[in-house]
Amino acid sequence: MALILRGLIGGLFQVGLVGAALLIPAGSWDWPRATQFLVVYAVVNSISIVALARYSPDSLEARLEAPASATQPLADRIITPLFILSLLGWLAFIPIDVFRLQLLPPPRVGVCTLGAVIGVIGYAFIWTTLFQNAFAAPIVRDQSERGQVLIDSGLYGRIRHPFYAGLFLFFLGLALWLQSYAAVLLLLVPGVLIIARILVEERTLDESLAGYAEYRTKVPYRLLPYVW
Repeated sequence: MALILRGLIGGLFQVGLVGAALLIPAGSWDWPRATQFLVVYAVVNSISIVALARYSPDSLEARLEAPASATQPLADRIITPLFILSLLGWLAFIPIDVFRLQLLPPPRVGVCTLGAVIGVIGYAFIWTTLFQNAFAAPIVRDQSERGQVLIDSGLYGRIRHPFYAGLFLFFLGLALWLQSYAAVLLLLVPGVLIIARILVEERTLDESLAGYAEYRTKVPYRLLPYVW
């Protein structure tokens, strides 16, 4: 029960942070697309956390780890806060573009609906990854003390970083749903930091996780099959 409570508090804090990043720059609650997203996100995220605590508690424990560790590489200590700040800045840019800048014509209803579908697929990727990998911690670090083993099945049998792929799809879908093509283009900024983090993570896993070098040969694509 304590694990579920910790998870729910963390999840609601995350939703609140996203909500603040969207609604404060918007200057109003009267933004149906954003409020609909936040309500659905809060409910589905809470259900997912309870399910993760029930069926894969080690995965939830990993996600609730402190955001810093003595075994965390220096590069990740720099990249992780930069990524979080870039993502919050990106979220804040969406209402600024939608209500003030309007740099590009807004997506039509069909594209917005497609964005919602892409976002759902991304969310499913994220949570499937967490159910399949009990070592998907929020920071890059050596997890030998937890008995980390190589995960090479499920989504990990297709691409090496399904969590990051899901994250990218989730935010791509959100930008389309909230009607900002400019935010789709600006997603490149946190995307570059995700790529940098992937490279740091893979170097760390090469050094600390048995079999990872062979796994990279077996599964050659990081985020997108047949591309990279």
